[in-house]
Amino acid sequence: MNALAATPTVAVIVSRIRVEEKLLLQALEATGARVEAVNDDDLVLPLPPDAGRACPVRADVVLERSLSAARGLYALRLFELAGIPTVNSYATAATCWDKLLTTAALADAGVPQPRTRVAFTPESALAAIEELGYPAVLKPVVGSWGRLLARVNDRDAAEAILEHKDVLGSYLHSIYYIQEYIAKPGRDIRAFVVGDETICAIYRASTHWITNTARGGAASNCPVTPELDSLCRTVARAVGGGVLAIDVFEDPERGLLVNEVNHTMEFRNSITTTGVDIPARVAEYVLRVGQGRAPRPALPLAQPESRSSAGVRP
Repeated sequence: MNALAATPTVAVIVSRIRVEEKLLLQALEATGARVEAVNDDDLVLPLPPDAGRACPVRADVVLERSLSAARGLYALRLFELAGIPTVNSYATAATCWDKLLTTAALADAGVPQPRTRVAFTPESALAAIEELGYPAVLKPVVGSWGRLLARVNDRDAAEAILEHKDVLGSYLHSIYYIQEYIAKPGRDIRAFVVGDETICAIYRASTHWITNTARGGAASNCPVTPELDSLCRTVARAVGGGVLAIDVFEDPERGLLVNEVNHTMEFRNSITTTGVDIPARVAEYVLRVGQGRAPRPALPLAQPESRSSAGVRP
């Protein structure tokens, strides 16, 4: 974005305008920016951009909000190729859309996580599950909203689920991503990071082992303690920074463990709960990225110490 531009232009890439997108569009308009919602159904992007077919999106910065992770990922790469700053960056999206790659990036940064195994056949996946012990959790490497997660309680269940994934699943279901089951205290934590700041967090409580608010989890405010803040900023730096939602477990023995990182976060249930104007904070960050005033964070940050869940108050 030209620093002299009096009225910057922001393009928001959408699949449909949900509550979050409506709030983000309103927050961006409130900054005085020109805002354009671009439906990803209508995009035709040249590869590479050239004089004969320039990028059709004319903007100082792009905010990606596609419902399709694949569409969003590829669009980000092409916008960056056209020289348009994006939120989030392609590098961040390419890491966060894949649970395996996210786990690897966090492991590189020394972030505490549940024990995880990756296998490529049903037979080796069964061996990995039995190594971790029952119950274990099977997840698709790409997915959201807590869909297609399986808590595997015994060998019979493991054999049945693995067979179904092998026979009925897509190619990505042949990448077996297996985590130990964490006995949560009836809740987990979702923290929101914008740039290099943990702006707020919520507890997500449920009697079911899946606590996503999309699956019925109840949200309440979670204080951002120094421990949680340090952990989440380390996570953000590890995956490339930007606008992120970080899911954290409270383990009774090991303390805070990072479960997942979401790069196209939902937040409708968290604004009133936390008292933080999340869309306004995102809008401010988007403009800073467009102006080149939000450099990508770089490791290392002091690695978090997570000895107990006492750092997060109930």
